[in-house]
Parts: sequence; C-alpha cells; structure tokens
Amino acid sequence: MTSTDLSRAVWRTSKRSQQNGACVEIANLAAHIGVRDSKAPDAGHLTLTPDAWAAFMAEARGGRFDLA
Repeated sequence: MTSTDLSRAVWRTSKRSQQNGACVEIANLAAHIGVRDSKAPDAGHLTLTPDAWAAFMAEARGGRFDLA
C-alpha cells in the first residue's frame, strides 16, 4: 500500500451541497482522487484512481446507489 501526500490537496464540495456539513469532499490529486467526509476531515480518506472515480460517478448518476 502506498501513501498519498495530501498536504497540498484542495478539498471541494458540490455546489449542490447543503450547508449542514453532511457532504462528501473531493480533491483532484496529481494521479488520484481523494474522497473524505466533510464532517470529519481528519477521520481518513479514500484514494481512487481517476478511472475508479469515473466508474463510481457513472454508477451514482445511473441510480445504482441509494444516495438519500
């Protein structure tokens, strides 16, 4: 397992996110996409390849996950 340097990560939420802090944040890293919970940014993160992120987003947009 390798470690990804997040010291310069710029974390963003969707423009559609609510202001209650219940959001997923993403960071576009050089060769990966970082994903974390905005309510607990120090609790850890996921690191995905761009292909894995694109596949996840396609499934989410297609209604595969219960996002409610």
